[in-house]
Amino acid sequence: MKLNYHHLYYFWQVAKSGHLTRTAEALHVSQSSLSQQIRQLEERLGQALFIREGRQLHLSEAGRMAFDYAEIIFTQGEELSALFAEGGHAHREVVRVGAVATLSRNFQEGFVRPLLGRDDLDLILQSGGLDDLLRRLSAHKLDVVLSNQPVRGDSEHPWRSQRLARQPVSLIAAPHLSPPPAFPNGLSGHAFILPGVENATRHAFDQLCSHYRLTPKIAAEVDDMAMMRLLARDTQHIAVMPPVVVRDELHNGTLKDYGALPGVWEEFYAITIQRRFESPSLKALLTRSGESLLD
Repeated sequence: MKLNYHHLYYFWQVAKSGHLTRTAEALHVSQSSLSQQIRQLEERLGQALFIREGRQLHLSEAGRMAFDYAEIIFTQGEELSALFAEGGHAHREVVRVGAVATLSRNFQEGFVRPLLGRDDLDLILQSGGLDDLLRRLSAHKLDVVLSNQPVRGDSEHPWRSQRLARQPVSLIAAPHLSPPPAFPNGLSGHAFILPGVENATRHAFDQLCSHYRLTPKIAAEVDDMAMMRLLARDTQHIAVMPPVVVRDELHNGTLKDYGALPGVWEEFYAITIQRRFESPSLKALLTRSGESLLD
């Protein structure tokens, strides 16, 4: 039996609204008729497309995949033609990547670089706070979340954290800084730009200073790596950050790496959930080496 696109259209409308009654009213059909046609589509696909919570409908993992195809079919007529044309893209992928807003943009670009320029794939990049991104991941609205800290999953939230890369954290500042900073004895007389107190790198730096009985002068505490990069570039202060954040500035000589801090690392994680339908392109991204992501 072929797929009934009339049923798929009704599913698409309900998926967009998340409400069966309102959709039935908008389509001028009865709620029972709408429910029956969606059940027929689920029977045809062999998958439950919605998770029902009270009066609200939430897409299941299979429902999210079906919605991707419905979105293409009903909003991009030209793509529908390409599906049946010789040489058309019969299996177009959609990869949704969420990244913690404070994460290095250079690292994010390195992660998705293999997908850039592909005309058989839609790449969606979103940013936000970790809690919000994890909610989107659990709702199958994201395929992976990039973070600088792992999360622990449980039976309710089967999150999996995979470390992608690890890089030493360095003292980054303008070239020809005088006197040149060196850990630990060459830090006096300098002011520092540090990550916020909740950052894992900041915690490691504070522990290191405590061990050596150092009390660094703090010029600014900054959560956003892009802002740290700007402040390091435009001041004479020393930023404590991984070199990948300022990769371009180090290459062109605008900034200088004055050396790694002993035992202080920035780690980059990919957070996913167990899926029956895994994107082959995402699987390929998760198997790349850490060096290729930081280069």
